[in-house]
Amino acid sequence: MVRMTHKYSLEDIKIALFEPDIPQNTAAIIRTCACLGVKLEIIEPCGFLLTDKRFKRVVMDYLNEDEIKFYQSVNDFLKAKNNQRIILMTTKASVSYHSFKFKRGDTILFGRESAGVPEKIHRLIKNRLKIPMEKNKRSLNIASSVAIIVADSLRQIRWI
Repeated sequence: MVRMTHKYSLEDIKIALFEPDIPQNTAAIIRTCACLGVKLEIIEPCGFLLTDKRFKRVVMDYLNEDEIKFYQSVNDFLKAKNNQRIILMTTKASVSYHSFKFKRGDTILFGRESAGVPEKIHRLIKNRLKIPMEKNKRSLNIASSVAIIVADSLRQIRWI
């Protein structure tokens, strides 16, 4: 079996989590990003501590805080992004990720599990996408959603 490895590049996509509040989901996302070579950014405050045993159980040995960019607030995050493209994943979007062209350098933002992102952030971000789902279903688990979007964005920019 040949194992492909890829180092994170500033040109690749980044995943950002807005104030995550479920430790197991954040840990699973850290593992996904680590295994696929995608940079993770976390906008604080988190709804848990990184020392939480539920978090540690899922993250295992994939946590390297040097590989995760933490922002003290959403304002710090937006300021740091300057003119970089941010894509918000939201169930409120009308555009499917299937019809979107991801680009190197994109930051794909996922909202808080319990509440998404505040309306003021929705208004600030031009590109808002959804994962199409069956009618009468509320939402996918955020870790599953991140995996779907990371796979498709990497397919478009790295694995073509």
